[in-house]
Amino acid sequence: MANPNKARGTAWESAVRDFLNGYLGLVDERGAFRNPLSGENVRRAAQEGARDVGDVHAAPFILECKDVRNPAVPTWLRQARVEAAHAGFPYGVVVHKRRGLGIHAGRVHVDVRTWSRIRLALGLPARDMFERYGFAASLRGLDTGRWYLTTDVAGFAALLSDVRAGVARAVR
Repeated sequence: MANPNKARGTAWESAVRDFLNGYLGLVDERGAFRNPLSGENVRRAAQEGARDVGDVHAAPFILECKDVRNPAVPTWLRQARVEAAHAGFPYGVVVHKRRGLGIHAGRVHVDVRTWSRIRLALGLPARDMFERYGFAASLRGLDTGRWYLTTDVAGFAALLSDVRAGVARAVR
């Protein structure tokens, strides 16, 4: 790949995909899908141009993966919402790589409205949602459109598993 930034982004998308597939038990010890035709498999999406559908599909989530030094989370979250709508998925989130750290240190950002919809779908009070999945709030000024919640990739993997199961499991 000629563009080093593109290569770095592709590597991050692949790392996120591989981690989630492993966490969910969708791959064997060699990393091959247990059921290659399953809609539950986490996959990197093909680029769609103007109607982009996100970087990684982890139904019911679209993941917009970012490997950049300077975060622009509110902008990225707007992009994730649009791409989730293009793909027909209910939730769009951002997975931001932290430089020099592995997949576990990645940050998953969710806008307040999406976080609330997920919480209600799981039937969880806000406090339980924060505690179970390790969320922290980023409240940027008075503009609530810039507010978001953040967890790590492992916390998101647990959330994804619970959303797919349709239930919130006991606190780990």
